[in-house]
Amino acid sequence: MQWEIVVGLEVHTQLSTQSKIFSGASTAFGAAPNTEACAVDLALPGVLPVLNRGAVERAIKLGLAVGGKINSPSIFARKNYFYPDLPKGYQISQYELPVVEGGSVTIQSGEVERVIRLTRAHLEEDAGKSLHEDFHGMTGIDLNRAGTPLLEIVSEPDMRSSAEAVVYAKTLHSLVRWIGICDGNMQEGSFRCDANVSVRPQGSDKLGTRCEIKNLNSFRFLEKAIDYEARRQIEILEDGGTIQQQTRLYDSEKDETRAMRSKEDAQDYRYFPDPDLLPLEIGEDWIAEVRRGLPELPQQMRARLERDYGLSTYDAAALTGDREIAEYYEAVIDKLPSDPKLCANWVMGDISGYLNDEGKFFDSCPLSPEQLAQLLTRIKDGTISGKIAKEVFKQMWVKVSAQPVAWKRRESGWDMGLADQIIESQGLKQISDSGALEKLVGEVIAANAKSVEEFRAGKEKAFNALVGQVMKVAKGKANPAQVNEILKKKLVE
Repeated sequence: MQWEIVVGLEVHTQLSTQSKIFSGASTAFGAAPNTEACAVDLALPGVLPVLNRGAVERAIKLGLAVGGKINSPSIFARKNYFYPDLPKGYQISQYELPVVEGGSVTIQSGEVERVIRLTRAHLEEDAGKSLHEDFHGMTGIDLNRAGTPLLEIVSEPDMRSSAEAVVYAKTLHSLVRWIGICDGNMQEGSFRCDANVSVRPQGSDKLGTRCEIKNLNSFRFLEKAIDYEARRQIEILEDGGTIQQQTRLYDSEKDETRAMRSKEDAQDYRYFPDPDLLPLEIGEDWIAEVRRGLPELPQQMRARLERDYGLSTYDAAALTGDREIAEYYEAVIDKLPSDPKLCANWVMGDISGYLNDEGKFFDSCPLSPEQLAQLLTRIKDGTISGKIAKEVFKQMWVKVSAQPVAWKRRESGWDMGLADQIIESQGLKQISDSGALEKLVGEVIAANAKSVEEFRAGKEKAFNALVGQVMKVAKGKANPAQVNEILKKKLVE
């Protein structure tokens, strides 16, 4: 029997506010345990929650970005369950009327564009954290995260593979960072996924029994956990068994999921409106204000890059995969508008490659867009060849990396003559003098009679060999286009 995997994701994004969702306590990461939990977070008697306006504003931003409905009123509810790191015995969340309802995220899965529907995005507070190490067999509780604002983004079960789930998660990760509502730091838990996985016979419209895999904090673990869980369920069904609805954890060391507890349904949490929080009214004026503050969204920018710069769908998608990449590329184009494709190739290729090797992102790139544009201008005007440009780029990178300051934080015009300095000081200018090139070509033809004969006999590879010899004699500094033209002319004389 052929099986189909069905996946839906619940993504918890930590909102980028300085204080918690219902208190003034700090959300800074890395503080000593239990030093950033105030009386409200600890649910001490007599305290009352006060809603953080910044958290609501960030939720509205997401709703507008995905084309969802902003509900007004929006209701906060108590989600009741008992766990050691939940000091109230309930979590303040949203149920029947979330702040965002519906919407969608468009993903590029290979050559196919797919729309993943969203069910909702609701505000809630985070719980604390149980610590199981270094406590002599006991468990410690750190409540610093208690009350941290989360926006839980719930998709419909529209994904059909682990690969699609990863593309969706990456697209959403890019979006929340792009609009500035979350820093996306997965190592610190700012962006984590729960995957709901089920399988069904190919062609069936009926959903299978799902299992939820909790707290996946890397895209690689997300993919591996879904693949393992799908295989596990298929094996059970093919052996004549039934799937038990469960919450499961992924063990990355063993590459397997294991049961954590039976999966609760909504009624098990006994949701009811929180009596301490009034219904949240979100006026049209507030929504309009937030909409005015939104940047150009990735999909809109992608379409513009294709339309205005003639970039391919692939290039436009790669350049808008992250806001810092897009900003960097636009800054390069601003200085060299005549060749958007050349700029794209270098931003996606050499710049990305060097940053990846050093484990850095574009916002910490040491080479400024202006410096890159100057180097590319020297390729365009024939001062240096593309091959020589690679060597110049390497030397530029080494020099700017010695100054531990990212391009955005440098003064405008810093070391703007760097490419020219390296080209001039090392004599790397391209040979474009036709007389000098004709002499070089003549010497190569005289010294390579066999290759000349083979070319005249119809072997095109012989021509490339001759070009290579000219470039070798010229130490890579001959203008390739002129070499080709002069060589062709001399070979047919």
